[in-house]
Amino acid sequence: MSDAFAALMAPRSVALVGASDDVSRIGGRPLRYLREAGFAGRVLPVNPRRESVQGLPAFPSIAALPETPDTAILALPAAATLQTVEECAERGVRSAVIFSAGFAETGLEGEYLQSRIVATAREAGMRLLGPNCLGVFNPAIGYYGTFSVILDTALITPGPVGIVSQSGAYGAHIAHLARQRGLGISQWITTGNEADIDVAEALDWVVRQPETRVVMAYAEGVRDRDLFLNALETARDLGKPIVFMKTGRSSVGAAAAASHTAALAGSDAVFDAVLRQYGVHRAATTAEQIDVAYASASGRFPAGNRIGIFTMSGGFGIQLADDAEAAGLDVSPMPEDAQAELLEMLPFAAPRNPVDATAQAVSDLNLLQRCVQLMMTRGEYDLFTAILGTGPASRTYADPLRKALMEALGEAGDSIRALTMSAPPEVVRRYEADGFLVFEDGSALAHALGALTRFRDAFARRDEAPAPMEPMELPQGPLSEARAKALLTRAGIRFAREHLAADAACAARLAPTLGFPVVVKICSPDIAHKTEIGGVAVNLQDEEAVRQAAADILARAATAMPDARIEGVLVAPMVQGGVETIVGVTRDPVLGPVVMFGLGGIFVEVLKDVTFRAAPFGVAEAHRMIREIRGFALLEGVRGAPPSDIDALAQLLSDLSRFAAAHAEQVVSVDLNPVRVMPKGQGVIALDALIELEGQP
Repeated sequence: MSDAFAALMAPRSVALVGASDDVSRIGGRPLRYLREAGFAGRVLPVNPRRESVQGLPAFPSIAALPETPDTAILALPAAATLQTVEECAERGVRSAVIFSAGFAETGLEGEYLQSRIVATAREAGMRLLGPNCLGVFNPAIGYYGTFSVILDTALITPGPVGIVSQSGAYGAHIAHLARQRGLGISQWITTGNEADIDVAEALDWVVRQPETRVVMAYAEGVRDRDLFLNALETARDLGKPIVFMKTGRSSVGAAAAASHTAALAGSDAVFDAVLRQYGVHRAATTAEQIDVAYASASGRFPAGNRIGIFTMSGGFGIQLADDAEAAGLDVSPMPEDAQAELLEMLPFAAPRNPVDATAQAVSDLNLLQRCVQLMMTRGEYDLFTAILGTGPASRTYADPLRKALMEALGEAGDSIRALTMSAPPEVVRRYEADGFLVFEDGSALAHALGALTRFRDAFARRDEAPAPMEPMELPQGPLSEARAKALLTRAGIRFAREHLAADAACAARLAPTLGFPVVVKICSPDIAHKTEIGGVAVNLQDEEAVRQAAADILARAATAMPDARIEGVLVAPMVQGGVETIVGVTRDPVLGPVVMFGLGGIFVEVLKDVTFRAAPFGVAEAHRMIREIRGFALLEGVRGAPPSDIDALAQLLSDLSRFAAAHAEQVVSVDLNPVRVMPKGQGVIALDALIELEGQP
């Protein structure tokens, strides 16, 4: 696989089938780009109606080529593609790019044609990119296997940013924006219909390339769950940020995505949480994606999240402070003695943080230099930001200002330095050459720096992988609550002690062993939602109440669902106290088994305050998951309530994730609702359990 992918991305020779003399056509652009870029490999135009194309000798077919190319670019109509793929396979070509549309995205006929092309390639061990894609490029070697019009005006400079996109148009757009931002590209891959190579495999390859420091990715859905998660994990382990644009947030968007690429969009909330799980930044806008990639391109990340803000305008400084706090940065004040020293220099300054040096620093750069130097050496900030406005655009002011800042920051160590300013591109590039990140907008700056701190935190994780759980032999058909609890108990989940009683008399006899009050519930594999048939009675205070409640419940079940298999009634203690939560497992159509966690009651029903993680995961990741929900403060203890046993809750979530992973093909869902998180040291208790199995009616 790696050799074929290398042939696709860094070929030594390339055949262009459908090569054209017209440089504005799909078959003409790649040849023009390859020639202009000085591609060192051999280019072999294939066109049976031409003896030469754009000055290069042309050949009538793949079979007539003087050598077997590493890759072939197919700029042909859909109807002619299958025959050409067959010729490539027979010749031993290792990879091919298919530009044309008209395949699986068009209906059954196109889907059938695409399947035949894939089968032909796989039998020959050939890899395919596309169809319906814009291709690839690798600027470092001058290889442009694309017909994208963004190269009409200028080729792309090599650099640290990899781009992987299902959409060719979007991939081209962000490459263009990256170029405008002064960023070079390492590799660029658009996957289109993903008949063979998909976005997960492309991402996995790109993050492993040594010249790539950050990756911008776009996807509407993911096909290979395991390879996708492996790519995210590899990027995290290598310390390479991924900035992801995932569409389909709304139900309308998800439906459009499915029709556009025939890829499952999956649950957006699940996808969002899994990206966080692996330290990936999900961009809400294209501008944000570019901003975060730009900030990450140097491969440098702050040691902490303390940010110092220098300004010569109080209003702008306050805005940036607000944005920084919203981005998760720590706008800590300067030490008191340092504030006093600043005031001695600048009596009208605001020395706290933001440090407002007032307009006096504009006219006296020595003061500005001393102020910034004191701020960074005494404030011990991990990030330095300054609001410069249009000052750097001044021909007489730009260079002295830049030099003053550089001298002031000479003792600031490895702090990240970022500026908001408005100036011509050549001025911006000079500041960037001195190590400054430059933004026009303060909010964009703050959120990009916040992303850097989160990347740093993700890269620092060294969680141990959870031990795999030995799969259990699961029964056929639906499970009653009692049988579901028995299975999950073997997986380490703790439930309240309870009894299964065959009839009302037995229930009354067993209840005193648990202590009153108790709960009585119908127990049947065919009755999943007990309350709908009146199958639950709570707060029962004595034997007679238990006997009567059990008899009533059994009678109601017989009337409401006469064909249901009844195992009896469950008698359980009425557990009170603690914090009510909900825990579950669902099998996401894209990302497989995922664990859900949230607070119970109104928090899940109305506020939807839940989060997810891909299974399996360890206790450390479970702790991060718990702290993600908005209502986490309730678990810490509020208004005199004791802190909850968060450690036990994290262990439960991890154990359930191991169970879900071990039985991914058999378990459709698990519901533990409610789960009582007791005060610290007293554990967690799941009060109900429902397991849905594959094939269950």
